[in-house]
Amino acid sequence: MLRKQGMKRSMPRFDIIGQLGSLRRYAQSLTRDSADAEDLVHDALVRAYERRGTFRSGGNLRAWLLSIVHNAFVDRMRSRRSEAARIEQAGYVTDTATPAPQEHSVRLAQVREAFFNLPEEQRSALHLVAIEGLSYQQAANATGVPLGTLMSRIGRARAALRQMEDAAPGRGKNHLRIVGGEQ
Repeated sequence: MLRKQGMKRSMPRFDIIGQLGSLRRYAQSLTRDSADAEDLVHDALVRAYERRGTFRSGGNLRAWLLSIVHNAFVDRMRSRRSEAARIEQAGYVTDTATPAPQEHSVRLAQVREAFFNLPEEQRSALHLVAIEGLSYQQAANATGVPLGTLMSRIGRARAALRQMEDAAPGRGKNHLRIVGGEQ
C-alpha cells in the first residue's frame, strides 16, 4: 500500500526501543534491584501506552517516559507503605485476640471431623441450612431434591451428630446444638 505524501498521522511516532536503556537505568537507580526495575519499566510502558494520547506532539519523549517511570515508582512505594501499615494494624488486632482454650479447639476439631464423616447428601443439606442459612425450601431447590427428602437428610445428619455427641466421653446430652433452616 502506498502512502500519500503530506498525509498527517493522528498519533506521534513513539521510539520506545531507543528509550529503554534510559528507562532501565533510572528504574534500577530507583529500585536498587534488577527484577523490580524490569517490573517498574514494564508498568511504566503500559501506562505510557494507555496514556499515549496525553503526549504532546513535539514534546520530549524521553522526559515524558522517565516521569511515568518516576510516578509509577512513587505509586508503588505508597502502595507498599499503605500495605505495611494495614499489616501492622492487623498485627495489633491479632495480638489482642486470645486463642481458644485447648479443650474447645479439640472439641471443634472433633465436631468438624464428625461433620465431614457424614454422607455427602446429609453433609450438603446440613451445610446449606445450618451454615449458609438457607431455608429448607431454598436448600431443596439448590440440591434438586424434594423438600421432604431434604428434611429427612437433615434429620439423619443431626441425629448422627447427636449420637456422636452422646458417645463423646465426659459429655452430657444435647451439648452440641445444630441450628439453622427456616421452614
